[in-house]
Amino acid sequence: MSLVGRERERERLAALVASGGSLLVVGEPGVGKSALLRSFDGHLAVGVEAEQDLPYSGLHQVLHPFLDLSTLSSVRRAALEVVFGLADGAAPSVHLVGLAALELLSAAHAVVLVDDAHWLDRASQDVLGFVARRLSGATLIVAARTPVFAGVPVLSLEPLAPADAHALLTAVAPELDTERREHVLAQAAGNPLALTELPFGGTSLEETLAARAATLPADVRMALLMTALGGPPADDLAPAVEARLVDRNGEFRHPLIRSAIVQAASAGERREAHRRLAATDEPDRRAWHLAGAASGTDETVACLLEQTADRALRRGGAAAAVSALERAARLGDSGERARRLLRAAELSAEAGNRDDVERILREVRGLGLTPRQRALATWLPSAFDDGVEDGAAGPGELAGLAEAVVVDGDAELGMRIFWSVAMRCFWVEPGTAARQRISSVGARLPIDPGDPHMVAMAAYVSPVEQGDAVITALRSGTPDDPATCRLLGSAALQVGAFEESVRFSVAAQRGLRAQGQFGLLTRALAVEAWSRTRLGDIAAAEPAAAEAAALAEETRQPYMRGLAAAVQAEIAALKGDYDEAAAKAAEAERIGLAAGARPVLATVQLARSLAALGEGRYADAFAAVRRIHDPADPAHQLALRRYVLPELVEAATRSGNADEARKIVEELDTATSSPALAAGLRYARALLEEDEALFTAALEAKSSRWDRARVQLAFGAWLRRQRRAAQARPHLKAAAEAFEAFGTRDWAERAREELRASGESRNGNGDLTEHELTIARMAADGLTNKEIGERLHLSHRTVSTHLHRIFPKLGVTARSELREALMTYAGTVT
Repeated sequence: MSLVGRERERERLAALVASGGSLLVVGEPGVGKSALLRSFDGHLAVGVEAEQDLPYSGLHQVLHPFLDLSTLSSVRRAALEVVFGLADGAAPSVHLVGLAALELLSAAHAVVLVDDAHWLDRASQDVLGFVARRLSGATLIVAARTPVFAGVPVLSLEPLAPADAHALLTAVAPELDTERREHVLAQAAGNPLALTELPFGGTSLEETLAARAATLPADVRMALLMTALGGPPADDLAPAVEARLVDRNGEFRHPLIRSAIVQAASAGERREAHRRLAATDEPDRRAWHLAGAASGTDETVACLLEQTADRALRRGGAAAAVSALERAARLGDSGERARRLLRAAELSAEAGNRDDVERILREVRGLGLTPRQRALATWLPSAFDDGVEDGAAGPGELAGLAEAVVVDGDAELGMRIFWSVAMRCFWVEPGTAARQRISSVGARLPIDPGDPHMVAMAAYVSPVEQGDAVITALRSGTPDDPATCRLLGSAALQVGAFEESVRFSVAAQRGLRAQGQFGLLTRALAVEAWSRTRLGDIAAAEPAAAEAAALAEETRQPYMRGLAAAVQAEIAALKGDYDEAAAKAAEAERIGLAAGARPVLATVQLARSLAALGEGRYADAFAAVRRIHDPADPAHQLALRRYVLPELVEAATRSGNADEARKIVEELDTATSSPALAAGLRYARALLEEDEALFTAALEAKSSRWDRARVQLAFGAWLRRQRRAAQARPHLKAAAEAFEAFGTRDWAERAREELRASGESRNGNGDLTEHELTIARMAADGLTNKEIGERLHLSHRTVSTHLHRIFPKLGVTARSELREALMTYAGTVT
């Protein structure tokens, strides 16, 4: 097919081939995707509908010329050997296979062209999406009818413009009469394939291709049909070559012709073609072709399909296994139908495919189920997003279900159900009674309480009552298994052991990366970011939160995406980037409100409180953080509320809400081994009581560097107000240096402001930037923050922040003093 009218598109692809990277080319059938791809030199792979249930068959096509496994590490080599059926082993994750494929393509500096990618098997699509989002040293151009994966640049191929359509038609059929020419142009509507085929008969593209196939001898039609259904090209297809359906090698001239051949065949012809193709030594192809040849129920073929599902699972092809099980359920004996469908639903849940689970469970309704099958059908809708979504069974119901399943002898399923219950207690609030029932059920499970899963579940379900026991278990050592480390890192966050949380989460990440467990890696990164931020280590928290947000998007974990965004808002607030903090908080809140994901909403309010504290909006700061402590508020979270006491009390004492804060502190004031809660209580008591002994005790206690810096700032400010400036200065200096090291500029400036107020430096001690000088002059002239913001295209909050920094530089405390201070400043600068 000529590439008339595709100059710009071809230039874009040529630039990509030269530089490396990935591109999705999408467009309707016949619009020219295949011709565009074939105009470049590179390795071409084509998705075939008949192979979409053969796991990793598409990836094998893509990698075959570059498949030098000796260049890969043992883990990645083993992953490809398993998925390609070259060796036995544990089924690898899609992401581990993706890492291996990425390494091979990058090392080969390959140019890979993939056509009809929408027909690739699901596992291959997932791997190629992973590769495409990361590829730089090679080129991957994928053509499909619609985008088959996200996060990759897309080129939408539109129908040809009228002038280009005229030019193409003239080149293909110059002798066409005017009437026929206008008819073809109207029917083709700019579709290049239609423009090249309709001049030779037919009123539509589908009709034209089907009509050509119908004129062929029966044996040639059958040979074409067998090829279209996944068989090899026949040797003698001269009539099909003359009919412009295949080339001289027996390959279809366009992928659409393959589909047209199948659609034009009768049901009987398709069954006969499948029957002939079933004469193969490949067991999976044989099973699928026998299924295609069946005209009624056939338990023998259903068993073969179930064996195919088992083989697909061993190779990591969950989607192919689900398809085989669903086909087996419909083809086999009715007594086996529920078992096969529920197994398919279970695999779909493990793969995160909610729509497939819902579709399969609708088919299960009305079938006779065993007690275990009913339990499975009840639990499966809760297996997504930690059971947060509406429609899932309640935590109390699931806890009882878990216990019943265990009593019936299925401890493995009972544990899986109970884990869903525990996770639900983190994301939503089931209430005190439900938590007590869940905890009671957990205590009766026949599992060692010291098992990491049980430790994590205790932290989720009873972070207060079981907190000390969890912390004791956390300090017993670091396991080798990365998934277990990830669990313990999350448990440590629940009980406020943030240093342990970071330690376990970081320990988990290397192994999770090596294994390609990116779903769990997302969680480890989010937990690390949350905990590091609470420790003030925002330099390390920031990249962890950013990677968690990106991976959460890729691994389809919306609430982890929301949690990561909320942590990013908190980091921005601490850094003084208040506009960024507001934007990230709003983004996270949209996600959290969709299903009431409390940790997300609680972290959003924490971020907003920190931003308000930084801007001096103390009433707003108190209102935001107060929501985390209100059981009636969707931002209330039982565990996390215990770790935001410093923000609550600081905002309360500066906004006239000390009495309300004191009640909350009294409620939480108890002996605890939670480092975060203990430090927060010491800080809160000292601030509320303004007692030197309490400040001293808080400084002498073991705490994080961030907690210590906050105490030093508060103690130094209190000493200054007591006119004990000499004693205040060492604390304020230490706080300023610590906050500067943390990267929290506004916090450092607050400490320096207190230091200047203590007499360390009088009449200001800093030069104004040109921007600050402009704002100061406008404020001196009587303009409000809003008016200044409108003139300078800033938010009023940003103006407030600037003035917060300007005042101590000029040695003033009120707007009314600005004019005189600026006159003095001008003389000093001159």
